[in-house]
Amino acid sequence: MYFVTTKRAGYALFCTTPSERAAIGVTDDQQRVHLLARTAAGWEVRHDWPVGEHSHTELLTRLGRVEEPETIEELVRLALGA
Repeated sequence: MYFVTTKRAGYALFCTTPSERAAIGVTDDQQRVHLLARTAAGWEVRHDWPVGEHSHTELLTRLGRVEEPETIEELVRLALGA
């Protein structure tokens, strides 16, 4: 899967999946990594990690080897290498 980098207030890095159903973002202070889901109301943080626990580079690299999953739960599972 590939990611599309875009600008989003509150994030130093914000990348969406090809379908734009999910995104990975690094907060402006570069301390937290968010996995977000698109909802009718906008982007919703579904998972939140300290950068030291799971970096955006780790997640994006792992997900680059797979097709985009249908659910956020599956995306998290793949991102964490489970």
